[in-house]
Amino acid sequence: MGDPLLALCKKDIYQDLEFTAYIWTSQSSIMQLLKAVHHIAIICSDYDKSKRFYTEILGFEIEREVFREERSSYKLDLSLNGQYIIELFSFPDPPKRPSRPESTGLRHIAFQVDDIELAIAQLRRKHIETEAIRIDEFTGKKFTFFSDPDDLPIELYEI
Repeated sequence: MGDPLLALCKKDIYQDLEFTAYIWTSQSSIMQLLKAVHHIAIICSDYDKSKRFYTEILGFEIEREVFREERSSYKLDLSLNGQYIIELFSFPDPPKRPSRPESTGLRHIAFQVDDIELAIAQLRRKHIETEAIRIDEFTGKKFTFFSDPDDLPIELYEI
């Protein structure tokens, strides 16, 4: 019939192995399930100004615009090249974001471009100031920053 203590040890080992396999599978599969960034949510202080900035200056297309009575606010879904990317919210009197770029939370959003000089020229034609072009010390790629109407830093990164 066998040693009951050995059977108990084997049972514990199998349970431990099953639990370890479950934990490993659960933890590793989370990253495998993530496919891409779905969207970025931005709260703005001046809805009309931000709507114009993201649509007329940056060229995002409006997918859906909804006024939410219960919140006295707008929700604007914007896409770029057919891909839903930004969810713009307005709220009555939202608090300002910290001015330090190293504050906790979202630091900036970045968009890839093929030609950074051309992108900067188009922004400047629309009276948007950009920082000087810098070189990423790790990739050797060019990048620059500018800000949206609420001073959210936006990066252009040449690929």
